[in-house]
Amino acid sequence: MAFKTLSKSEKSYIQASLQAQQPLRGDGRSLHQFRSVTLQTGVAPIANGSSLLNLGRSSDESIGGTEILAAAKLEVEDIGPASSGVEGGRIACVVSCSPAAYSYLPAAALDDLQHDYSTVLHAVFSHASLRPPSLGIIPGRKAWLLTLDLMVLSDAGNVYDALFMAARAALWDTHVPRTRAVEYRRGIGGKAKDDNDMDVDPESHSGLDTRSKPLATDFELEDSWDEGPVLGGRDAWPVCITLNLFPGLHFLDATTQEEAAAPIRLLLVYSFSAKSPAAALHGMHLLGVGNVDLAQVESLVKEGEKYALDIYTALNAKLKDEELRRTDKARLKFSSVR
Repeated sequence: MAFKTLSKSEKSYIQASLQAQQPLRGDGRSLHQFRSVTLQTGVAPIANGSSLLNLGRSSDESIGGTEILAAAKLEVEDIGPASSGVEGGRIACVVSCSPAAYSYLPAAALDDLQHDYSTVLHAVFSHASLRPPSLGIIPGRKAWLLTLDLMVLSDAGNVYDALFMAARAALWDTHVPRTRAVEYRRGIGGKAKDDNDMDVDPESHSGLDTRSKPLATDFELEDSWDEGPVLGGRDAWPVCITLNLFPGLHFLDATTQEEAAAPIRLLLVYSFSAKSPAAALHGMHLLGVGNVDLAQVESLVKEGEKYALDIYTALNAKLKDEELRRTDKARLKFSSVR
């Protein structure tokens, strides 16, 4: 757990307030209401996609809330028995926590926390069912490795939901550089030529010549006004909903104090697709001390899907607004340079 320890009286007060006939939260929200979300994309110029998300900061505050910085970086990997690359590319997720956000935790506990966050996100985003179709470069030879780095800059509660939202925003913002395959072959007489047969004696080569053998296959980046096409499968990137459980009720978007008072948290990870009306459940994790019976879990999964759809829809609207703003800015910059 990443929160500070509460006294028994503080914990009892929060629990009693949340379980009252008319539940009362410290910031006045209802049990199923999220705090405000602010989002920016393209915040890391050297990354292929990035986002900065804040969950819970008030409009009149310069600091506060749970803040996550996410950046996606593409690197070329060789495919083969001696390399770690896989056909079609792969994704790796790493989560770091700023020591300033967890000054009350010793170094070993902070390492454990980073490991827990990384394990949950990597297990979801690296799964083959979510692998985007545009990470392949040259079949059987080269592919993109997408490394998704996330940093928790501040923790005001509900970090898992914020991490998934920031990750989804960074992947939505990710553009894959345009590439063109280049095949080098050896012509008759040992002269090298490229796939356009440049600098080759026309008398020594025929388009029907089967004696020329490929020496190597590589690729080159194409020049374009934009950063390349967006990463494929962007609609399928999942969102997480954390249900904080008390006997007979659950609530969303807990603050750090509310997390400390809740005995159990249920993480539910969903993705949605235009091709299917039903959500796909990609992950489920139970955190805390206590038991939840199967019938209750089935009910919570159905409830969680409704909340996840609301977050998915709202986040998509923010991402499309950000994308439109940045596209217009890029076109204006490109036309002024020309």
